[in-house]
Amino acid sequence: QGGRETNQVSDDYRYQDGNYEGYAPNDGYYRGGDEPTQEEDAQSDVTEGHDEDDEVYEGEYQGIPHPDDIKEKQKKRAPAVADEYRDRADLMAERMEDEEQLAHQYENIIEECGHGRFQWTLFFVLGLALMADGVEVFVVGFVLPSAEKDMCLSSSNKGMLGLIVYLGMMVGAVMLGGLADKMGRKKCLIISLAINAAFAFLSSFVQGYGFFLFCRLISGLGIGGSLPIVFAYFSEFLSREKRGEHLSWLCMFWMIGGIFASAMAWSIIPHYGWGFSMGTNYQFHSWRVFVLVCSLPCIASLVALKFMPESPRFLLETGKHDEAWMILKQVHDTNMRAKGEPERVFTVSYIKTPKQVDEFIEIQSSTGTWYQRWLVRITTTLKQVWDNVLYCLTAQYRMNTLMLAVVWFTMALSYYGLIVWFPDMIRYLQEEEYESQVKIFEEEEVSHFTFNFTLENQIHRNGEYRNDKFIGMKLKEVRFEDSLFEDCYFEDVTSSETFFENCTIISTVFYNTDLYEHKFINCRLINSTFMKEKEGCHLDFEEDNDFLIYLVSFLGSLSVLPGNIISALLMDKIGRIKMIGGSMLISAVCCFFLFFGNSESAMIGWQCLFCGASIAAWNALDVITVELYPTDKRATAFGILNGLCKFGAILGNSIFASFVGITKVVPILLASSALVGGGLLALRLPETREQVLM
Repeated sequence: QGGRETNQVSDDYRYQDGNYEGYAPNDGYYRGGDEPTQEEDAQSDVTEGHDEDDEVYEGEYQGIPHPDDIKEKQKKRAPAVADEYRDRADLMAERMEDEEQLAHQYENIIEECGHGRFQWTLFFVLGLALMADGVEVFVVGFVLPSAEKDMCLSSSNKGMLGLIVYLGMMVGAVMLGGLADKMGRKKCLIISLAINAAFAFLSSFVQGYGFFLFCRLISGLGIGGSLPIVFAYFSEFLSREKRGEHLSWLCMFWMIGGIFASAMAWSIIPHYGWGFSMGTNYQFHSWRVFVLVCSLPCIASLVALKFMPESPRFLLETGKHDEAWMILKQVHDTNMRAKGEPERVFTVSYIKTPKQVDEFIEIQSSTGTWYQRWLVRITTTLKQVWDNVLYCLTAQYRMNTLMLAVVWFTMALSYYGLIVWFPDMIRYLQEEEYESQVKIFEEEEVSHFTFNFTLENQIHRNGEYRNDKFIGMKLKEVRFEDSLFEDCYFEDVTSSETFFENCTIISTVFYNTDLYEHKFINCRLINSTFMKEKEGCHLDFEEDNDFLIYLVSFLGSLSVLPGNIISALLMDKIGRIKMIGGSMLISAVCCFFLFFGNSESAMIGWQCLFCGASIAAWNALDVITVELYPTDKRATAFGILNGLCKFGAILGNSIFASFVGITKVVPILLASSALVGGGLLALRLPETREQVLM
């Protein structure tokens, strides 16, 4: 056929008005690309010209080339060294244009790959990592009642142990989230999970409070870094139509983590005999077994992640075209085989890669010493991470970043503050009821009697005890006030919240007891002897209300299931913004009903309602944060905002816990006003459900 009768076929994907030529919607395949393939067989598939049957074949005359095609080819043949003399602003403008083209092409490629076995496999692998994050939040709260006696923790030490995990998460989210945009999603996620698994495992064996605190800090740092990476990683394998729904389904694993931690605590910690001891200096009790078991989801995710590929979108951003193409082909082939269509061919031969602007100089092995080379690499990487942080505050993203920061902070302040306040209030109501049942004994006189049983929740005033023996007994919540002990003998006595106030103790022997000096308040000890005091702290009383605390956490985690399902099904229908605003405003209304929570059952019910209403806002926040930022800044921005979230959690825990037993007005008004303000501000954020992943 003559050249004028032929239709010119171009393999170039040219971006025009948001669409790409070369994409054939009638069969769902791409046709070729800008670059020739390396295989001869592939060359024959992408041919030029037509025969009389209108079939494409190779080697046919194609007419006079279009002037635009000539300019494009000349531009590609221009020497690369010319970039050295170009202004950085021009290079960045060219890169942004390339990224916009890549965003639309990548969306079409992911649609061609389909959604199937590969995404579901990655879903469960990353779900285990998210489950480990949920477990980490609950671990310390469950082990505190046991660890405080095992490690002799004061009230300040307990408070620090509860906050140290959030502090580690805050640092880890910012640090590892930033590194994930430079080193890769998979690599940084493996690092974060390895840190968490190693130090969580180690914390179950250490005995001292300081070392245990350090291990939980580093463990929190690791798991805090995993959260921004998980969402950035998974979103880059999802198409626009699937992204909101499946990221919301992924959030369910945080709920599963809370349920797992609650169930394990309920079934392991009360069995105090599940452990072993090596003398008096090393004790491995049941709560340590619980800490060990809670590291299993992280270890399982770490092992499974070794078999998953790097994010191809990240590889394209860094100019690694061939690696990204191989991974996308793997995704396509895996899904097609699972659908029973193994004959379907991955038709993409070339993918647009943005111009590389970052200046990273690789140090040769012969240059300097090893630590100098590593120092240069580390400082260069940290500078790139810092540049990414500053980029999130540039004019293009400043307003969105600030509004998201306020929404994340207000949500965290209210949610985490109330999550701590609910169990504390339940415990306070239990203590009030317990104190109302106290037995008071006035002016009793006991002589030549042997006490070998448990005394609990009693007050003894103005009593006289002469020639009495207290042997092998337990004292729980017992107070002796203005009493006399003369010629008495205490042996193997264990006490909890027991004190002697204004007592006179004459010629009395204390042998192998834990009645230490601080338990005698304004007492006169005359000719009394303390011999072989018990060392360490001892867990001798199983708290009757422990199971209720586990149940409260279990029900609170389970109550978010309806909210998770609703948010997943409606995320792509009503949009992210309405989901955030509506969920936060409904949660604020739920807070006001807490004024009527004057019993344990009422508090549990309102907690479940609040958790169920607020989970939709959390899911939508995760989705919109992923979608608002470009690929090379996505994990960094998510890490910054999630770090700010953990800072809000620290403030919420500290502020709300300080009002337990004092007033309910301040926590309720603070939580509801923060939710209303954050919810209204969220309505001003841009909607992203129709947006391709930049």
